Amino acid sequence: MAEQADLVVIGAGTIGGWASVFAKADGVGRVIVLERGLVGMGASSRAAGIVRAQGGTPATVALGRWSIGFYRGQAAAYGADSGFRELGYLILAVTDEDERAGRERVAMQQANGLDVRWLDAAEAARVAVTLSPSGHRGGSYIATDGAIDPPRNVRAYSLAMQSVGVELRERTAFTALRTAPTAGGGRRVVGVETELGVIDAERVLLTGGPSLRAVGRLAGLRIPAGAARHTVAVLEPHPAFDVPRMPMVFDIGAGLYWRLEEGGLLFGWSDPDEVPGEARSIDWAAYQRTRERLGRLVPQTRDLGLRRIWAATIDYTPDHLPILGPGVTPAGEAIAGLTVASAGGHGMMWGPGVARVAADLAIRGTTQLIDTGDLGLDRFDAAGRSRLATDPIALPFPVSADDERPSAAAGPAAAS
Repeated sequence: MAEQADLVVIGAGTIGGWASVFAKADGVGRVIVLERGLVGMGASSRAAGIVRAQGGTPATVALGRWSIGFYRGQAAAYGADSGFRELGYLILAVTDEDERAGRERVAMQQANGLDVRWLDAAEAARVAVTLSPSGHRGGSYIATDGAIDPPRNVRAYSLAMQSVGVELRERTAFTALRTAPTAGGGRRVVGVETELGVIDAERVLLTGGPSLRAVGRLAGLRIPAGAARHTVAVLEPHPAFDVPRMPMVFDIGAGLYWRLEEGGLLFGWSDPDEVPGEARSIDWAAYQRTRERLGRLVPQTRDLGLRRIWAATIDYTPDHLPILGPGVTPAGEAIAGLTVASAGGHGMMWGPGVARVAADLAIRGTTQLIDTGDLGLDRFDAAGRSRLATDPIALPFPVSADDERPSAAAGPAAAS
């Protein structure tokens, strides 16, 4: 006989992990999380950990603010935390257009309750003391953004899942969605199929980060979530960076960001000309170009050795916004009981907020955190194009979410 669950969550990354915790804490009876590998072994443990409330839209501002508040209260709520450190964040402007767009964002963010302000080049160099006073036009700054430790975050939600009674099934791949007809002529969820058997359930939440596209196919959906290489490196320790606090900085035009890490500097970048797909190696030519740009903006890094480097596979959506809403088939039919959640490459930054919204939608079909009316799958056409404007603060991933076709360069971007 099949097992039974009140909610099945596909994927034990940051979104699936925290969503399962929230659902269980909200009174959902039996919550089972399926993970084809090991918990957190995908993008969730390989991110740079930057967390910002400086979103490009009111919804992403709200997700960032909620997530920062959640990270601050984790230890009291769950007995373990994700290592959040308040560092401050400076989103740099290099060109006239960067500055114009940045000042517009600041006005929007202030209208949505953020204590963010614009710094000119001299002020920016005084606040971020290792930043060169030249080569930029200042930028937007807020003191309360910060960073978490991604592996510690995986540990935190794993412990929380265990403490609230979520059942985690590692090395158990989701293989198909089971549905049945409704009285109105639609379809509803009745269970999932796995490599180890069937689980009967009337509510299923699909997550998956870079693998969400493939997960969607198994459920009969077309989810335009792509995957691309994102590279992160850490330089050797230096006295200039061996300090308790220094603002993170993002060079918005180049998709280059940096922050403190282990007495040195962590920096990362993405290339819009990447062929979408799994990260398999380091692009050393891109690394050298990035080091040169970093050296111009942070002169202390010019002669520092490389301590470690990794190429992660990170997810993205064509408009750089999260996907939050019901599972909708390519024919436009919503499947009752099926919810889709993606942070669109911002799993550390928006992850807890996206997970909270995902749990709300899966349980109640509505949420108070943000307006999700425009964030569902129905915003994309058959080619994966979104009707929404692209979030102006996002890493420069490929324009297309097609994992079989290279695409043209995207516009300006920011760190996740």
